[in-house]
Amino acid sequence: MSKHGKKYDDAARTYDRDRLFPPAEAFTMVKAMATKKFDETVEVAFRLGVDPRKADQMIRGTVSLPHGTGKTVRVAVFAAGDQAREAEAAGADVVGADDLVARIEGGFLDFDVTIATPDLMPLVGKLGRQLGPRGLMPNPKTGTVTTDVGRTVEEYKAGRVEYRTDRYGNVHVPVGKASFSVEQLSDNFQAIHDEVVRAKPAAAKGRYIRGVTTSSTMGPGVKVDPTARADEAAGAGTD
Repeated sequence: MSKHGKKYDDAARTYDRDRLFPPAEAFTMVKAMATKKFDETVEVAFRLGVDPRKADQMIRGTVSLPHGTGKTVRVAVFAAGDQAREAEAAGADVVGADDLVARIEGGFLDFDVTIATPDLMPLVGKLGRQLGPRGLMPNPKTGTVTTDVGRTVEEYKAGRVEYRTDRYGNVHVPVGKASFSVEQLSDNFQAIHDEVVRAKPAAAKGRYIRGVTTSSTMGPGVKVDPTARADEAAGAGTD
């Protein structure tokens, strides 16, 4: 008996689970199999030839998606003075310093991204227990510790996403929603793919990208051919 529902199993039987599909074709299939009543998130998973136990083979960074994620991103900013006003003007959802630390210590976690100015990082460091396990601690590697808070807030609001290797050497990144067009999903995928390739650690040996799979929140995975550029394959899919 399958642990998945009947619709999942029926969808999984409609195609060859082992075949590699060009991006546009893969996203056409994922959209067709996203049958839930809510707008499912479409995600891409890269299986990389890295050893995640070694610090010099971990990758972490951010990438701006041309069409955003389709999700309203809630941004919290630790800043004071002019930089706090700059963050508010850029659309930050919550801005503060000691007062924001107190709110988070009291259980407030209604945000998706945390940005901090460097001078407030000693203050933010007290929140390791609350922010660390949720991946919300500001980090210079992802550009979330910055003096340019206004631009950074705008970028995350517009569709900048973080990526990082998990403990198995995989990278999971959202590429949009099932309601996106195939072209939008393909464009976003290409931006992520190019960034993951650019971030290849010098210490990684052998084949770097070992597999790419895409799926919607509740749908089965479709294997993507990473060598077929999304823009070249755009004619293979329709909205």
